Amino acid sequence: MNQILDAILAPDTSAEDFAALTLPESYRAVTVHKDEAEMFAGLPTREKDPRKSLHLEEVPVPELGPGEALVAVMASSVNYNSVWTSIFEPVSTFAFLERYGKLSPLGKRHDLPYHVIGSDLAGVVLRTGPGVNAWRPGDEVVAHCLSVELESADGHDDTMLDPEQRIWGFETNFGGLAEIALVKSNQLMPKPAHLSWEEAAAPGLVNSTAYRQLVSRNGAGMKQGDNVLIWGASGGLGSYATQFALAGGANPICVVSSEQKAEICRRMGATAIIDRSAEGYRFWKDEHEQDPREWKRFGKRIRELTGGEDVDIVFEHPGRETFGASVYVTRKGGTIVTCASTSGYNHQYDNRYLWMSLKRIVGSHFANYREAWEANRLIAKGKIHPTLSKTYALADTGQAAYDVHRNLHQGKVGVLCLAPEEGMGVRDEEMRAQHIEAINRFRNV
Repeated sequence: MNQILDAILAPDTSAEDFAALTLPESYRAVTVHKDEAEMFAGLPTREKDPRKSLHLEEVPVPELGPGEALVAVMASSVNYNSVWTSIFEPVSTFAFLERYGKLSPLGKRHDLPYHVIGSDLAGVVLRTGPGVNAWRPGDEVVAHCLSVELESADGHDDTMLDPEQRIWGFETNFGGLAEIALVKSNQLMPKPAHLSWEEAAAPGLVNSTAYRQLVSRNGAGMKQGDNVLIWGASGGLGSYATQFALAGGANPICVVSSEQKAEICRRMGATAIIDRSAEGYRFWKDEHEQDPREWKRFGKRIRELTGGEDVDIVFEHPGRETFGASVYVTRKGGTIVTCASTSGYNHQYDNRYLWMSLKRIVGSHFANYREAWEANRLIAKGKIHPTLSKTYALADTGQAAYDVHRNLHQGKVGVLCLAPEEGMGVRDEEMRAQHIEAINRFRNV
């Protein structure tokens, strides 16, 4: 790996030089183990500790197949799916790997007693398999996490509808929290030149997810002037939704849980902010019954911030805890677009407020290649910015996942893989200088 790193850090390494590098037999990766899938059985979700289940170990370099690439990972990041993998909820990800293993001989590579996790990366292409023409060794890239087979007609209008659609590093093996990753070539996108490795790795999953959910015609189709309620507006997903709303001429109503997080939203340019902790909203009376009076109080507060208007779009991802309120406060004919459900998957709402007011609930899951490409293009153009707040060493990924699990973080947290320190990999210093305040705004809270 030292030889690979030296080649990446050298200013004049050619594509031919990268292609001639000898690949190691193994590399360091963050894994979970199949024989530990029951280690947290009986514990409440909050008490399940990723630091106990995530391992940093040497694993063999996987075989490279057609249409694939091996990438030297300079940096990655932690998403909530990494937390789910680490605590084996809602199911062990080894069930995904077993299912993939039955698909084909190439799929069988993924069915292992360990799972290399991680759904983001920024790095350098080392090898490409047969049939790859758009990328070559030495290319600096980021990767989105949509893995598709596209052998069914179902996926050719929207690749997210492919029956064999998977999330790389969550439903597949050989993810990005490692020194080397295996991806399909149609996951690759150009690394934004003005960002460091860790900054470039941070947006991938959440930025693309927020783009499809809020901007794309496959999601809410946001337009200028829309009032958009954004839960967790300073978090991994919400921070990008807030930026998309502001950049697209919409009016974000940012819901946060502390004054510190409210300040981050102000730094992004938002003015309509609700600190749900300070204002004491309790949408559930107890474990079984919601409180419509709190929905009404919340709706009244929203109208105070919008000049008397209800929200056109709700950007939903907390799930069970907030969904009843989200349906209630949406305007007649409005849209609730939902993904994730970090507070629980079993949503409950009063259907009268949906059907009688002609509202829509739209399910949204990650993004297709075109949507991911457009989201990354906006990053590269400096229209949308990374929300990186803190970076961890690869050996400290367990702590990073723990912090995300306990909501101790702001925005996104990064992980240095091969990169020896932060701040490396910037190729366009002039553009970086133009946007440095926005790039650092989550760091300086």
